[in-house]
Amino acid sequence: MSHALATRPDRGTLLYWAAVVNAELLVVLLYLLFVTGPPDSLRFVLLVTYPFVWLNVAWWAYRSTDPPAAGRRTRVGAGALAAGYFLLLAYVGGLVQPGIGDLATGFRVVTYQVPPGFAPAVLYSGSAVVVNLIPFKLAGYLALAYLVYVTALDVSGSVAAGVVGLLSCVSCTFPVIAAIVSGVTGSAAFAATVAGGSYGLSTLAFLVTVGLLRWRPDVSDLSRLRSRIG
Repeated sequence: MSHALATRPDRGTLLYWAAVVNAELLVVLLYLLFVTGPPDSLRFVLLVTYPFVWLNVAWWAYRSTDPPAAGRRTRVGAGALAAGYFLLLAYVGGLVQPGIGDLATGFRVVTYQVPPGFAPAVLYSGSAVVVNLIPFKLAGYLALAYLVYVTALDVSGSVAAGVVGLLSCVSCTFPVIAAIVSGVTGSAAFAATVAGGSYGLSTLAFLVTVGLLRWRPDVSDLSRLRSRIG
């Protein structure tokens, strides 16, 4: 089922987001004043900006999307599907990786050493598993999993049909591809994640994924769009 996005937010919503953005700008300004000093390149400015794009869009997606009514069995099935999808995102996005054996160093918390949004980050390097809980990625992947949960409920009243519907829906299969792209362009190691700088494509994939999961176009929608463009 296709869903049109709201095109005209009310005054309260605009004031809310103005307050959020102003608070984020204040956090960035304080970080630049007391930690790094004035930015010396556009690349660094974008690096500081990307996390807030993820965080804001993730919060907007959660606030603006209500799950439809469904039975308990359907909700449990949709929840299991969303949980599996989140684990896929977490793996390809570098939040969870296989352990490093004897090189494990245990828990570490990163705060002001990296830009806001990358921090505060909780890191665990274990012999069996490595966990990098980077705030903006964690929030973004949780939002995508939530949208998949809502989509699974909305596609059909039955879990089985809902899964089939997800696999046949253009906008529902794209997020898996986008997640892999985001994972490939990112990094499993936290240090490489911060220093890599290849967040433009990952952020674009995230934004497109959120947009598609909120809109949920089907083949007929895409055909109409193509005819209008042509």
